[in-house]
Amino acid sequence: MKIVTANKSHFKYAEIICETIETSAQVRGTGIAKRTPEYIQKKLESGDAVIALDGDKFAGFCYIETWENKSYVVHSGLIVHPDYRNQGLAKKIKTKVFNYSKEKYPGAKVFGITTGLAVMKINSDLGYKPVTFSELTQDDAFWNGCKSCRNFDILTRNDRKMCLCTGMLYDPKAKTSKEEGASLFRKKLEQLKNKLVKK
Repeated sequence: MKIVTANKSHFKYAEIICETIETSAQVRGTGIAKRTPEYIQKKLESGDAVIALDGDKFAGFCYIETWENKSYVVHSGLIVHPDYRNQGLAKKIKTKVFNYSKEKYPGAKVFGITTGLAVMKINSDLGYKPVTFSELTQDDAFWNGCKSCRNFDILTRNDRKMCLCTGMLYDPKAKTSKEEGASLFRKKLEQLKNKLVKK
């Protein structure tokens, strides 16, 4: 199994990616936004996607979108083909696209909205925190992507402040602050130890 940054050579998988996304959304009853093969091909061509392949067989996929001048990044269409589910592949794909996003868009906040507990667990393991929708992008184009979800009326009734999805955010600056805090703590602890030794 290989998980690679996608490119033009993966165009032949666009149809099966769309079919797998749509079927999964129907089964769950909530929406991964419906996408066309042409849209998926744009993501493949721009290098804003990762694909999992078992030889030549499609196994999984996820793509990147950016919002507000690349200050926000979201991973969309995370999907694993039914033949490869329950093997930990979703976590491997998500980890690959997450690390790739941090390299390609350094400093951007990475976020997602989901109803899936498995995705919430993966996101949490990667350092995402649950947040209110007000902390996510306010770009209308992002929220318009929810129109194909059967719960879109709930989102609009609540002025995009809440829905059935949970908002999750990875803020690299918050992580840096946390690391700086830990470093400051270690420094203070060392100073205290030195004072005790001198006594």
